[in-house]
Amino acid sequence: MDTNLPVTSSKSERRSKSKTLRTTFTSQPSLLMPFLSCLAWLYLAGRLWQDAENRMLLANLFNLNLAQRPKVLSVEDKLMVLGCKELERRIVDVEMELTLAKSQGYLKKQLKQSGSSSGKKLLAVIGVYTGFGGRLRRNIIRGSWMSRSDVLSKLEERGIIVRFVIGRSPNRGDSLDRNIDEENLSTKDFLILDHHEEAQEELPNKTKFFFSTAVQMWDADFYVKVDDNVALNFDDLIELLESRHDKDSAYIGCMKSGDIVVEEGRPWYEPEWWKFGDQKSYFRHAAGSIFILSKNLAQYININGASLKAYAHDDISVGSWMMGLQATYIDDSRLCCSYSGQDKVCSLA
Repeated sequence: MDTNLPVTSSKSERRSKSKTLRTTFTSQPSLLMPFLSCLAWLYLAGRLWQDAENRMLLANLFNLNLAQRPKVLSVEDKLMVLGCKELERRIVDVEMELTLAKSQGYLKKQLKQSGSSSGKKLLAVIGVYTGFGGRLRRNIIRGSWMSRSDVLSKLEERGIIVRFVIGRSPNRGDSLDRNIDEENLSTKDFLILDHHEEAQEELPNKTKFFFSTAVQMWDADFYVKVDDNVALNFDDLIELLESRHDKDSAYIGCMKSGDIVVEEGRPWYEPEWWKFGDQKSYFRHAAGSIFILSKNLAQYININGASLKAYAHDDISVGSWMMGLQATYIDDSRLCCSYSGQDKVCSLA
């Protein structure tokens, strides 16, 4: 009996130890997971902190670069950097001197490009307005006004320059332009306005270009605009001009006024009719197909052409330019024209 008791005790101890070991190994995973979780959180917090520091560093670098970026330069700054400020001032001074010189009659192009063989003072430059489809009219005028080949030179001897006035085609260099160039090469009686686009709606601007170009090319007492459907008697015109030779700032024509056409689509419609007041009537102006300006008035158009307002019709436009000047209005009934078919009959014809 005694020998069996120790054996029983030994088995009991082994079972107890085995249970203790199993309990120990079973509890280890529950301790390990929180430990690993702590390590993971520490690692993540470290990375986030490091990323925050990197972002802060990048933001500081960006702000530093932004502060060091060059500002947007104005035109003045650019001119200063390029050393052009002094040159700009000199250009402005020269432009002012040129405007003053032009206003006093010192025009660099005077008599340099004209068809006149001498530099003598002329009585008048006559610009006959024509178009690309006006060759037949031009030939009729040449047959009546210039029936002999030496008529132009004879007129120049009397102080009269006559030129057909025309602009350029909207399609520069096309057959319209080439035909005019070929005709001029043969007749040598054109004043071609290279910077003007020939079109019916551009007649007021054509008037600007004509007076500006003519006053630069020829030194004359008077500058005459006439349509190509008017046949003039040169002797009567010369007599008229000579009788007005002593008039300063002469604005000569058939002076009229009349109702403004405000209905779109009707002939002579004026898009800016509302500028003429509630009475809807034009101011007094040299109406019709022929009017005459003295030299200083033509010079005024040349100097100020860029800022002169053009209306729908050339005679109204010129009349508006004259209103602000000390112009001498001369109403001459011999310059009044009436229609006979498609032609205009004037007392000077």
